Parts: sequence; structure tokens; C-alpha cells
Amino acid sequence: MADKVTMPVEATHIMMFARSVNDDNQVYYDADHAAKTEVGHILPPPTFYRSVAQFDPDYFLRPKVGEKWFGSAKGPSGIDEKPASSGGLHAEQHFEYHHPVKPGDVLTVTTRDGEKWEKVSARAGKLMFSETIQDYHNQDGLLVVTSRSVGVKTERPVDQG
Repeated sequence: MADKVTMPVEATHIMMFARSVNDDNQVYYDADHAAKTEVGHILPPPTFYRSVAQFDPDYFLRPKVGEKWFGSAKGPSGIDEKPASSGGLHAEQHFEYHHPVKPGDVLTVTTRDGEKWEKVSARAGKLMFSETIQDYHNQDGLLVVTSRSVGVKTERPVDQG
């Protein structure tokens, strides 16, 4: 991911994200309903902030015009062979909410490395964990969300026996 990405927050993005995760809470799309809440405006769903990847030109799962793409299906993606595995898995995702975000905000997201640690597994050998931390600041420079993602890579393929 790029070190710094700008993410505009639009009401339609919030509504479509909520629909994609099958959450019909009116606070995500109905301004009149949201105005009667404690916050007083439309709010994004809790995991909305992961959609920052769609604003990152370097995001590896983002299709690029004229390039073969590893998508969700063999034929439409343009890649006929099985893609190589990185041996990595997304293990955890955490969010810390500092200040409410609303439609019209423009978030600047900076990415930094967090901690790294290792454990040993009888089935996969050494497990190498690493954190990626993203800080989301609004257009006023206020820190609104911090996310922490934990990935794990295995020393060898998991023993199926």
C-alpha cells in the first residue's frame, strides 16, 4: 500500500458499503434518521475504513486497465494459471475510533509498520507475524481512526497430516 492515501468520504460510498455487508441500519444512509442520533449525522459502518484500499493506486487486488488481474474468477480475470501464493494470511483486524467521521470528510491515511514477532507451529514451522498500522486523519488534521492489521506468513505449507 502507498504510504499516504487520500480517501473522500461520500454518503453513497457509506450506503453501498453498508449494503455490501448486509447491514441495513438507517444511520448509514438516512440523513433524517441519523440527525436524531447522538452524533447527529450519517456514520460509516465500523469496518468501512478498509475500503481505503480502493483509493490506493498500488493496491494489489485493484484491477488496472490493460493488465491481467487476479480477480474472483478464472476466465474474467485474464489469468489462466493459478497465481503464486505469498504464504501469507490476514490474521486479525482492529479499529480504534477517536472521532466520528461524516460524509464530506476527506481522510488522509498514512501507513506504518507495527510490531513483528514469531511463534512456532508443529504443522507449519515458524509463524512470522507483522502489524500494519493505518492512521486516518480528517481534513482538519484530527486523528479519527486507527486501524491495526496483523498478517502471518508460514515457514512452510501447513502439514495436512
